[in-house]
Amino acid sequence: MSLTGTPFLCTTLVLCVVALILPLVLWSRLRGPRPLRAAARVLMLLFAQGTAVTLVFVLVNNQNNLYDTWADLLGTGNHVQRAADLGRDGTGGISVQRLPRVRQTFRPVGGSGMRAAGPVRVTRLKGRVSGVNAEVYVWLPPQYDDPAYRHHTFPVVELLPGYPGSAKAWFGSLRAPEQLLPLMRDGRVAPFVLVAPRTNLLPGVDTGCANIPGQVNADSWLSVDVPKMVMDNFRVQPAPRGWAVAGYSAGAHCAVKLAVAHPDRYRAAVGMSGYNDPIGERDSLAARTPALRAANNPCLLLRKAATPPPVALYLSGQSGDGYQAGLALKSAAAAPTTVRVDFLPRSAGGHTMALWRPQVTTVFRWLTLQLGRSPAEGRDTPAAGAATPPSPSSAGSTPAAPASAAASRAGAARTP
Repeated sequence: MSLTGTPFLCTTLVLCVVALILPLVLWSRLRGPRPLRAAARVLMLLFAQGTAVTLVFVLVNNQNNLYDTWADLLGTGNHVQRAADLGRDGTGGISVQRLPRVRQTFRPVGGSGMRAAGPVRVTRLKGRVSGVNAEVYVWLPPQYDDPAYRHHTFPVVELLPGYPGSAKAWFGSLRAPEQLLPLMRDGRVAPFVLVAPRTNLLPGVDTGCANIPGQVNADSWLSVDVPKMVMDNFRVQPAPRGWAVAGYSAGAHCAVKLAVAHPDRYRAAVGMSGYNDPIGERDSLAARTPALRAANNPCLLLRKAATPPPVALYLSGQSGDGYQAGLALKSAAAAPTTVRVDFLPRSAGGHTMALWRPQVTTVFRWLTLQLGRSPAEGRDTPAAGAATPPSPSSAGSTPAAPASAAASRAGAARTP
């Protein structure tokens, strides 16, 4: 039973009701020796408290899509079959274009938000380069099955969650398809194919979307195997022209790093409340050594690049949580790299889904411009009601629409 599914939520609700009724009905009716009656009453109280805590966990988990399976929660899931040394380009010398085409089997996904704007489908992908075996979720725009578009190829955005986080978060908690569907129908946003691969590949650690021989090839999973599968199975544009990657929190770090490191695979990247130094996530494998930190820091990659990569970056964040990291990237960038930094005021909320959810439409209008579409309403301007960052740290930045949110995640402050 999935942790984020309706059956588990209903089961938890029923158990909470039972836990409430049991003491009311049985408290004074228990028979037997006094120690036995006391023990039974204590068990009923513990059962009631346990079900209440479980219900709170399920509600929070459903709201934020943190853990998708029991293996994720218990730290027992391992999706890495092998982790060979694939070299600097992450292909191990394999000509990916020459790999045989593999047709995947997809099935519809249930759960909150999975069918609100057309079905989300999932497949189990065995990465032929990375050695990762994990699920990939795909949502197709309304034009995909329109006969008028039967010869049309579509741009793609890979969507990455934070850590911990479910690959379904962009479809469930952030409600991306639900928000984008009307904009795609009336032409204000390009008809993107949305692809959400699993990023929690090893138990109890964040991979940092890095290739670490002997442990995991997360970079190659996301930037080689997943795109190859999508291009084999759907009418999509070739890389890098029609490809972008977007993420929030730890996923923001990954998105920016992947685009900067692989301009031959991505044209644009979006990072919401991210960080540059992998040590911004204390459980990141990419933060274990100084060499790994440097190799997976997009700011350092930009500064050391012999030729600035032809990628466009969109960064948003609050002071101490993504904003300074965006400014650091902007200062390190040189043409043809472009960087937009949006400041989010504290009144917009904290490090939560409620902060990122309202940014979805702004992000995809920006992506529409970057991937070659220029609808009249899709101008690259900040949303109304934007706040202005405090001087002097605002140089070169633009504000984003504020959002309401709950308290920020403890320890959410990020270093540039």
